[in-house]
Amino acid sequence: MTKYLISFPSEAMVLTDEEFPVVAADSRAVIREAKAAGVYIFGGGIEEKVDPVLVSADGSVNPGIYPGSHLKGGFTVLDLATREEAVEWARKIAVSCRCAQELREFMFDPES
Repeated sequence: MTKYLISFPSEAMVLTDEEFPVVAADSRAVIREAKAAGVYIFGGGIEEKVDPVLVSADGSVNPGIYPGSHLKGGFTVLDLATREEAVEWARKIAVSCRCAQELREFMFDPES
């Protein structure tokens, strides 16, 4: 099995106040489906109201992030047998969220 990251930046999801509850319900239904299928690992959204910090190699902590880094939005991590399955789950999430999803494969780590 391989772990996949399915994600979108926050600016990709453009919804009206009326659409948001419907999209939230639809996307949660897909997550429940992934849990029932036994492929769900973790998911959520980056809390953008809390400023990130950069913890340096010497252990010091400073406000900010790596130059060019823009991690925000929502993501789901699934454990799947094939890339084709990952594409299908990304499709389900894209349809439920009403926005395109990025699909990435995690490198294998025998300690994970």
